[in-house]
Amino acid sequence: MAEWDVVVVGAGLAGSTAALFSARHGRSTLVVDAGLVPGGQMFNITRIEDFPGFPQGVAGYDLCPMLQEQAAAAGAEFRAGTVEALTATETGWSVTGLDEPVEARAAIVATGSTPRRLGIPGEERLLGHGISHCASCDGPIYRGRAVAVIGGGDSALLETLELVDHVASITVFVRDRALRGQHTYASRVEAAEKVTLAFDTVVEEILGEDAVTGVRTRSVATGETADVEAAAVFPYIGSEPQTALLAPHVALDPDGHVPTDVWMRTEVPGLLVAGEVRAGSAAQAVTVSGDGATAAIAADRYLATSAWAPVETSVAG
Repeated sequence: MAEWDVVVVGAGLAGSTAALFSARHGRSTLVVDAGLVPGGQMFNITRIEDFPGFPQGVAGYDLCPMLQEQAAAAGAEFRAGTVEALTATETGWSVTGLDEPVEARAAIVATGSTPRRLGIPGEERLLGHGISHCASCDGPIYRGRAVAVIGGGDSALLETLELVDHVASITVFVRDRALRGQHTYASRVEAAEKVTLAFDTVVEEILGEDAVTGVRTRSVATGETADVEAAAVFPYIGSEPQTALLAPHVALDPDGHVPTDVWMRTEVPGLLVAGEVRAGSAAQAVTVSGDGATAAIAADRYLATSAWAPVETSVAG
């Protein structure tokens, strides 16, 4: 059975940064991820504009592999595999689901999130047949055609800007009366000639049999419905934290996130979380990386002293 100082579950920005700092502190560090896609969902972003040190922006498929390479050079080991369970032991944590059991004295869970589903008719049937969560991957397929984006936050705006270079027109459906994303992104979307912003509008159904043909919408103000043609739909209405591994060990907040103290420590000694799985995460590339670094430093201090006194956390809504 392999034994490590620290096991990191998840190879996204938070997990890879945690691995980098853990290894640099001299801790034997194993990173486990099902696909080992560097950076997770960030890998597909064509240009990250708000990550420090890149005034012209940086592609996720450049930044994320560089970070993973940096962590590996510091001594962290990356291993592909699906973690089926995380179990507390007398000396730390046991990871099962890999080719061989893995034990570590501390565990950092940085499993990130997945796009939240709309939960409307047509979504399950047409997922992958015109419904996509990756504009850079699938935008070119719809060159010269009309598409729809659902959402008004950073992700929706970034993907809208990505689609502008490929499609004929974009209708952005926003439940609220204004865009919620960063001003820099919002102003560019508002100025784009190809973009129509439909505020106070809810998408109630994805239309089409074998492929997306449009959406059925409802006005929040009047209740009036309308069918809008679209060859593809790109939903970005938030994300769901991937906390199934943690649920047996810690209490989750009403949204499924893990409460921590400022050092990313949970209520359980030796168990830390980083990135979008934690309660209060700003869910930005730079902040999840900061979480990873903080968690690794906290893990190192715990291994050096066995001290674990996180502040009281709460799961109240």
